[in-house]
Amino acid sequence: MCLGTIGKNSIRFTEQFFLFICFTVIITNVVVSAMKPQDFRTCAQTSFCRRNRAYADKAISNSFVSPYNVVKDTINIENGIISGELINTENKVSFVFQVHLLMNNIARIKINEKYPLKPRYDGVKYWSLIQEPVNTLEYTENPSTGKDGVTSLSFGVDRNRKVIIYHTPFHVELLVNDEPVIIFNNRGFFNFEHLRKKDDSVNQPEELIIQSEINTEKEIQTEEKKEERSEEGLWEETFNGKIDSKPNGPESIGLDISFPGFGHVYGIPEHASTLSLKETRGGDGTYNEPYRLYNLDVFEYDLDSPMALYGSIPFLLAHRKGVSAAILWLNAAETWIDIVKSKDDKSFLSFGKPTSTSTHTHWFSESGIIDVFAFLGPTTSDIFKQYGSLTGFTALPQSFAIGYHQCRWNYLSQGDVAEVDEGFDVNDIPYDVIWLDIEHTDDKKYFTWDKIKFSEPEKMQKNIGRKGRKMVAIVDPHVKRDDGYYIYKEAKDLDILTKDKDGKVYEGWCWPGNSVWIDWTNPKAQDWFSKKFAFIQYKGSTEFLFIWNDMNEPSVFNGPEITMPKDLLHYEGWEHRNLHNLFGMAFHSATSQGLINRTTPNHRPFVLSRSFFAGSQRFGAIWTGDNVANWDHLAASSPMLLTIGISGLPFSGADVGGFFGNPEPELLVRWYQTGAFQPFFRAHAHIDTKRREPWLFGDPYTSYIRDAIRQRYILLPFWYTIFQEASTNGMPIIRPMFVVFPDNEEIFAMEDQYFIGNSLLVKPITNQGQTTTEVYFAGNDLYYDYYTFKKVQGSGKVKVDITMNKIPVFLKGGSIIPRRQRFRRSSLAMYSDPFTLLVALNKKGEAAGTLYLDDGKTYEYQKGHYIHRNFNFTSGRFISTSFNKQVQDSENNYIKTNKDLRIERIIVLGVDRSPKNIIGYYNDLIDDKKELKFSLGGIDDIKGIVSASIGVSVEEISKDIIIIRDPKLLVKRDWTIEFVN
Repeated sequence: MCLGTIGKNSIRFTEQFFLFICFTVIITNVVVSAMKPQDFRTCAQTSFCRRNRAYADKAISNSFVSPYNVVKDTINIENGIISGELINTENKVSFVFQVHLLMNNIARIKINEKYPLKPRYDGVKYWSLIQEPVNTLEYTENPSTGKDGVTSLSFGVDRNRKVIIYHTPFHVELLVNDEPVIIFNNRGFFNFEHLRKKDDSVNQPEELIIQSEINTEKEIQTEEKKEERSEEGLWEETFNGKIDSKPNGPESIGLDISFPGFGHVYGIPEHASTLSLKETRGGDGTYNEPYRLYNLDVFEYDLDSPMALYGSIPFLLAHRKGVSAAILWLNAAETWIDIVKSKDDKSFLSFGKPTSTSTHTHWFSESGIIDVFAFLGPTTSDIFKQYGSLTGFTALPQSFAIGYHQCRWNYLSQGDVAEVDEGFDVNDIPYDVIWLDIEHTDDKKYFTWDKIKFSEPEKMQKNIGRKGRKMVAIVDPHVKRDDGYYIYKEAKDLDILTKDKDGKVYEGWCWPGNSVWIDWTNPKAQDWFSKKFAFIQYKGSTEFLFIWNDMNEPSVFNGPEITMPKDLLHYEGWEHRNLHNLFGMAFHSATSQGLINRTTPNHRPFVLSRSFFAGSQRFGAIWTGDNVANWDHLAASSPMLLTIGISGLPFSGADVGGFFGNPEPELLVRWYQTGAFQPFFRAHAHIDTKRREPWLFGDPYTSYIRDAIRQRYILLPFWYTIFQEASTNGMPIIRPMFVVFPDNEEIFAMEDQYFIGNSLLVKPITNQGQTTTEVYFAGNDLYYDYYTFKKVQGSGKVKVDITMNKIPVFLKGGSIIPRRQRFRRSSLAMYSDPFTLLVALNKKGEAAGTLYLDDGKTYEYQKGHYIHRNFNFTSGRFISTSFNKQVQDSENNYIKTNKDLRIERIIVLGVDRSPKNIIGYYNDLIDDKKELKFSLGGIDDIKGIVSASIGVSVEEISKDIIIIRDPKLLVKRDWTIEFVN
């Protein structure tokens, strides 16, 4: 059966419409089926991957010495840049290198051919970096410039960072406090395939055969067969019948990067893998394939795999007790990364130190230049800030974007949208956004509306908007090839379409059928496309409509690996192979700018993208793609989102309920409970799944889901505050345990629980029928059950009973978090609600926290129009002061229009006796002190907060709490509350 019922009443369709939907489902099932491994290449099926792995095999042999040496007397040091020349002594090809010593404890290494036949692609920096980094002048006055074949230089504010360049063979060490933390080419894997002419028989790269590959062929190859394989894939490559012409021949780059003394490395999303990355060439529980970075449309992807998915961020973080380091491999071509680990590598570590593990990585990309940033921390928070200073911090979204989103492929008509919207109100479930997938368009032509199903789109959006809600519509990068379609005609006339290798407009197959793709790397295309979102151009759009960029890897149904051929041509003649991984981000960028430009004054955009790259955080949110409705995919969402978050892109989520398949009620409940504690909270489902709006499963499941969504809304002030922090210092929104407790080695690989900010500890439940779980409480301090406020003493694993109505969440002692506890239909409806402050004391009787507020919509906050409060509880005094020093309160437009925002309740956890009295006053009116009403765990007072504690009774609430009722304190003012004993 194609269609079922929705809400209380079934939606009636004409016979023609019914047949159309059925036909769509049938076609969908043909195109979008389970992931087929044979559709995607392995390393052995990728010539440059084979060559670089083989080169690494050769390099680790005893007789090998890296052929790359610094040319004598070419070292120059000027303005924080060490430069020089390299030569490959085997083929006499020359290279130039630069080591930039940058501000904020960052170094950069660039290597390129000295005399290339043609320029090599170096355009990634224009997309990923917000500005050209500034070199530091903070280095020693008398550096070593080549004595004994070594050049060294100390840098950094405290001169405790050092770079050492070894000339023969060439390799580079970066040290912190005289200990190496990152080493380039220590293993000799550096391999730079210079550009050459096809008929040049001299200096052809040697194609080495990996012994394991030879063995799998189960035959002894003749010398003739080996020679034949050595030429394979250099100038042309075929996969699944698709030919890659490779007009520039072999041009890959490879480099080994070691992290001495680091047993754990993280990052390089997107993969459905573990948080602490696995080895790929040996070791226990390892992968046989390298991690691959190549943006692809992978349906129903496999778990525990290094295969490429929708996005790529070539950022890797290494962490050990006492120090962190990281690198950004700035290359948007197809890239593979091998990871191996070693014990007691004495070339790195001093004698007398305990046994340690070092991690060695091998990076190789198909084309481009070597451009690597090294972030020297020393802490993870330092690295997140360093990375953000280069690529930009996450954009602060409109406040509605962190509420709950309701989506499926597809809501079928305006009536369907209205009925779903009403269903939330009838069932007292808040939500902020309803989404429309591809079926809302006129024949898959984006920026249009189906004239029958969505005949009054503006009215539909305004009806949603009147309730404080928004709508999101999809705009994909493929353009239907139809001369009557204005988007196609304008793009063709402007000559901004992607070309094939012969310079003709490239055509492929996607949802509209025969399609073309705009060249998003063309500045003219960026400017033109951003104007398409103006209300006068995007007919039927309103300020309540926001955008979803899907299929932007890009997905091409009849292309190699379901994407674009690599030999397509982009702006200025660059091949697609050079910039594939940033193509989707360029589309995301143009869309985001279009939404900014459409209003005066500008409003913040919301654009969800499936594809991403380094820098995507500046343009909006992403999600983990086409997951599956099973318990394993629910469990995998945590390490995937944690990995993406620590790689600079914190606004991310996974489809609640799973995109493919029909979740049983228990799974759906657990997914909602987990999604409510992840940054991007959206339910989404495939067109062929059963309807699963929250109320369709009946009680108790509807109640459980309602409670989970409400919990998200209670905490929206806390979430928004954490988002603001991410937008200024790059900190992840949800954080792995090692980020919060960096010296606890026991939790360095822990991925099944995490923190929101540094305050809330969340443990998702990811097994069917689970009644108990173990929660690890790091540190030696207090934690509090978030729902009952009862104390838990750290540290270590504690067995916790669980029920269906909630997942384990704990508030770390020492935290203060803001909440809004009145249930409304949307976040906008909560805009003027008062606040409850939840104060969780640590063992010292102290706590701290913040609250950030602005209009949630415009860029006025950049002018200082916001409230940012610092809360501090110590020695029995609770003080609120302002962080905002940009403008006076009297000039602060946000304060002017929200002057009456108040604190309605303060709940202090962890008290063992009642004070004699509590007084409060404004700091500028210290003589006007007032006694505040309070109680120590009184039943009558507890009843007022039980409704905000999901599924618990009054009797379950801890009595070791003080509740201050209506202290009559305004949020905007500095104030003090004193506990008098």
